[in-house]
Amino acid sequence: MNHTVMQILLAGVVVLPLIGALAALLPAPPGLKGRNPDQAVLRHGVTVTGVVLAASVALAAGFDHGHPARMQAQTDISWIPALGIRIHLGIDGISLPLLVLTALLTFLCALYSYFKMPAGPSPKAFVALILVLESGTLATFAVLDLMLFFLAFEMVLIPMYFLINRWGGENRAYAAWKFILYTLLGSVVMLLGLLLVGLKSGTFDMVALATDNGPKSQLSHTVQLLAVLAIGIGLAVKAPMWPLHSWLPDAHTAAPTVGSVLLAGVLLKMGTYGFVRIALPIAPDGMHTFAPYLAAFAAVGIVYGSLACLALARRGAKGDLKRLIAYSSVGHMGFVLLGIASMTPTGINGALFANIAHGLITGLLFFLVGALKDRYGTTDLDRLAGRTGAALYGRAPRFGGLLAFGAIASLGLPGLAGFWGEMLAMFGAFEPADGLSRPAFLTFMALAGLGTLLTAAYLLIVVRRVCMGSKETAEQEALAAATGEGATAGVTPGPAGATTAATAPTAVKEKAPAVPDVAPYEYVAWTPLAALTVLAGLWPAALLGLTDPAVQNLLGGGS
Repeated sequence: MNHTVMQILLAGVVVLPLIGALAALLPAPPGLKGRNPDQAVLRHGVTVTGVVLAASVALAAGFDHGHPARMQAQTDISWIPALGIRIHLGIDGISLPLLVLTALLTFLCALYSYFKMPAGPSPKAFVALILVLESGTLATFAVLDLMLFFLAFEMVLIPMYFLINRWGGENRAYAAWKFILYTLLGSVVMLLGLLLVGLKSGTFDMVALATDNGPKSQLSHTVQLLAVLAIGIGLAVKAPMWPLHSWLPDAHTAAPTVGSVLLAGVLLKMGTYGFVRIALPIAPDGMHTFAPYLAAFAAVGIVYGSLACLALARRGAKGDLKRLIAYSSVGHMGFVLLGIASMTPTGINGALFANIAHGLITGLLFFLVGALKDRYGTTDLDRLAGRTGAALYGRAPRFGGLLAFGAIASLGLPGLAGFWGEMLAMFGAFEPADGLSRPAFLTFMALAGLGTLLTAAYLLIVVRRVCMGSKETAEQEALAAATGEGATAGVTPGPAGATTAATAPTAVKEKAPAVPDVAPYEYVAWTPLAALTVLAGLWPAALLGLTDPAVQNLLGGGS
């Protein structure tokens, strides 16, 4: 595709959501108002995100797949000459998949919200915030200037804060404040690191900094150490890395469904992307020094997240299913960080693959859990597995099948997307980069392997309890069906405390109410994620063929 067309497409992908956000706040033009203003603005959100998705797909189609390591669709314009800050945009095999994933998830969220708008204030503000959030996330993956990266990185905080605080559930104010305080404090430290790199090297250009013949050689070992420490803290909070993760479960539990999907699907990827795009190529000596510590925190996070999920999944713990999936993200992102810490092409490719897989699978799971809450009014596992609980296989088999599919994909079953990233990250830890302690990384790999077993355990427990119902539930309902014991109010017992044959079926029917199965709009919103999960699992080369040359180029100093 023509270079100018590619430039326009990339600039449009970043800027169109901002224009759409501004237009969402204006009155709808005559003829586009629909049944009411709320419907019109929600339809506007679907249209804008759909156009952005179409532009990102066109960008991917026009991308030169024969040279994925080369920066393409570049725009480089001087912005603040006195500081050397430029509007520099571009994509390669590392950023392109994240760009398309962001556009896809935001479109699906807008489409889902058109049919199932979360309770809260005006849809105008909701749509505008979603679009600002999309623009900031897309810009993070497209910019090639350190200061622009920081601005885009921060741009997503305010819209996500309001989405949680205004359209969230219980404890939303506390969760929103915790989210923004954690991420802002991390970002302040990160800004100091970015300024240190820019001032010491004389440029903020990420491409120049990442090449052997660029200013990178001017960064001393001490400067690289300080830069990686400062930048890494800000990125680790967003990733999130244990023990800087505690904002995540609260934010996910309180956020509306689409907020959780975007938070898990794309916002967490901004932190790990920063490690690959900035820390690894710009300060390799500093990264090499801190890699064992990053790997250690990642391995602990994998095990910790899995144990926390096991504790929430057990009977009587009153665990929240949404919170459980949030903790599972801590473990899954631990695999991403472990792959990055190995500093090998295998590990980093695994990390990038796991990023995409996590966005697809966890995005699907949060959609499903949100719909589950809409149907039952709760995500409490004990209530969902109780006597009047979900038992989805019998009451909503398609819904139950999708939930089981998401859980199995999340535990890393071979043939699905979740398998390849985790496996490659562990392979990277098995043979880390030269100079890194192999015994230490073998220990981290063993902990990650334990985490995979624990992940399978808690997800299978969730499937058994929510989709099948507990053993006790089945026995009690069978007994109730036969004897009518424990019948609900309004059923008259017969002699010796037994219900009559006429009333027993009514009692059972009341205890097992009908549950809506998957609606057409839910099929439309969820099917792409399920299909891509299967496609990425069966054809991993499609993604690895993009990332591997770009990773080799980064690790080789741009040579």
